[in-house]
Amino acid sequence: MGELTVPAFTLADARAAGIGKDRIYDLLQRGDLERIARGVFVRPGVLDPSLVTLAAATAVHQTATLCLTSALVHHDLSDAIPFSADIALPRGTRHPAGFDHASWHSFDPETFEIGRELSDIGGMSVAIYSAERTIIDSFRLMHREGSDVAHQALRRWLRGRGNSPATLLRTARSFPTVAPRLRLSLEALL
Repeated sequence: MGELTVPAFTLADARAAGIGKDRIYDLLQRGDLERIARGVFVRPGVLDPSLVTLAAATAVHQTATLCLTSALVHHDLSDAIPFSADIALPRGTRHPAGFDHASWHSFDPETFEIGRELSDIGGMSVAIYSAERTIIDSFRLMHREGSDVAHQALRRWLRGRGNSPATLLRTARSFPTVAPRLRLSLEALL
C-alpha cells in the first residue's frame, strides 16, 4: 500500500506518502482498509481489536492515551467489557469527531504525562496509562466510574507480583485530592 506501513493513518498522512484519495477509496471498497472515523483509516487484521480505536485516535492526536476502564482492562485490573475505548486528551485539545467507539476524556495538562507509557503496536507508538495512574484516575473519578470499580482494581493490583503500595502513593502525590482516599483504602486492604 505505497509507503504507509503504520496500521492507522489519516487521509493527510496518505497524501503525504503519495497515496491519493481515489486509491484510498479503492482500498476501502476491496476491504484492504477500514474507515474508523472521517478521514481516519486502519489496515484490518493488523491490530489487536481492543487497540484499533486507540491507534486511530493516535493517528489524529499523538497525545491520545488509553485511560480509565479501557486501561484497567488492558492491565487485567477489571473484567469489564467496554463498549467504547476510553481515550484521554489534554484539556483544551479538541476531541476528534466521528469516532463511534471512543469515549473522550479531558485530563489536566499539568498531570497528563504522569504514568503515560508508550507501547509499540504493529510499528506504531500508542500511549496507555500505567496501572498505577489508572487506579489513581479510578479513585479520582470515582463519582463517575463507581467506587466498586476503583476498589476492585486496587485489590487486583495489590495481588499482582512486584506491585508496591509505596510506588502507588508516590504517584498519587501529584493528585492531592486523591492521595488521602487512596491511603485509607490501602490501609483497609493491607
